[in-house]
Amino acid sequence: MLNISENQVAKNIDLSNYRSGKEIFNKEYHKGFKNFLKFFSIFLLLILFLPWTQNITSQGNVTTLKPNQRPQTLQSQIPGRVEQWYVQEGNFVKKGDTILRISEVKSDYFDENLAQRTNDQLTAKASSVVAYKNKTDALKNQIKALEQERVLKLEQAKNKVAQTALKVTSDSIDLEAIKIKADIANTQYQRAIALQAEGIKAVKDVEEKQSKLQEVNAKLTSQQNKLLSTKQDLVNSKLAIATLRATYADKIAKAQSSLYTAESSGLDTEAQVSKLETSLANYKKRSSLLYITAPQAGYINKTIKAGLGETFKEGEPLVHIMPANYDLAVEMYVSPIDLPLIHIGEDVRVQFDGWPAIVFSGWPNVSYGTYGAKIVAIENFISTNGKYRVLLKPNAEDAPWPEAIRVGSGAKTIALLENVPIWFEIWRQINSFPPNYYTPKTSTSDKK
Repeated sequence: MLNISENQVAKNIDLSNYRSGKEIFNKEYHKGFKNFLKFFSIFLLLILFLPWTQNITSQGNVTTLKPNQRPQTLQSQIPGRVEQWYVQEGNFVKKGDTILRISEVKSDYFDENLAQRTNDQLTAKASSVVAYKNKTDALKNQIKALEQERVLKLEQAKNKVAQTALKVTSDSIDLEAIKIKADIANTQYQRAIALQAEGIKAVKDVEEKQSKLQEVNAKLTSQQNKLLSTKQDLVNSKLAIATLRATYADKIAKAQSSLYTAESSGLDTEAQVSKLETSLANYKKRSSLLYITAPQAGYINKTIKAGLGETFKEGEPLVHIMPANYDLAVEMYVSPIDLPLIHIGEDVRVQFDGWPAIVFSGWPNVSYGTYGAKIVAIENFISTNGKYRVLLKPNAEDAPWPEAIRVGSGAKTIALLENVPIWFEIWRQINSFPPNYYTPKTSTSDKK
């Protein structure tokens, strides 16, 4: 019935008493859908109380666990020119294999016999050192001889001084004796004059006494001269000692000056020998640097300076090499607001680019295609992208990572945090709250 007319029959007639009315008005429509909605609501309510693992998702890259296992570039420590390549891109090289031969570009090292010539100079300078040492020893012996000779000469001069002093004493005694004799002779002469005046002595006696007095006076004068000469000899002997000391001091000083000069020249020559030894070692080491060798086993990724005859500076990269043996790791970047939630040793799930995965971030146990990892390092300084770098390693208790993963490929990480009900997580997401802050129950420390 369309109920178009204002005179509605349904108000006056009870249609439910009729058979068709009973079938229409007593029939329940959408009974199955209502039951579905009822059971779905109950199921949804139960789901809201299921546990949900809070997490932090981020992007990352595959890298290596140790720095020496990461891709590296080989440089030359000296400037040079490319002469010959022994490898090509993609080749596998062992540690110590020659990759490239270069040549010198500096004129100071063009001489092929530079090391041999330096060695000859070193030998000559070493001989000079020996000669200076011999000269030093000879001068030391000369100084010892001069010192011994000075001692003997001084002893001889002192003996002569002593002898002269004794002679002065002897001459002084002789002078006193002659003086006494002169006094006696003078007394006898005066007495003889007096007796001659009285007529007791003859003139002859007086003359004899006078002659004897003159003779004694002559001896007295001679003895005085002798005493003065002896005293002069004593002064000369003492002066000779001072002269000897000055003479030998000058000789020893000259010998010591020559000794110091020889020692100084010897030390200077030793310094030159040391410089030549350093130069010779540098030249030999530089010769070995003309061959660029592999620091470890790996694969040649890319040659940078490829052309023959191409020159380069020291420290300029020449070739890229990827180590053959490495331990995979993943580096992820977290925001500063999430950094306090990250702790060393905690679990992280990793999804690698190119590997199919079904991921339920809140239910890691039912996810497929993700691999376990553990946090091993957290960077203390923010990166250029405004986030902090976190390094992950494979979890030994979980499934091993795929062997076909290559360093540098992308990865998505899910850092697992605290377990909460789903309704709490929905409420947190709606209010844009961060995950719950917590600290792990057991403290972890960095492992070497």
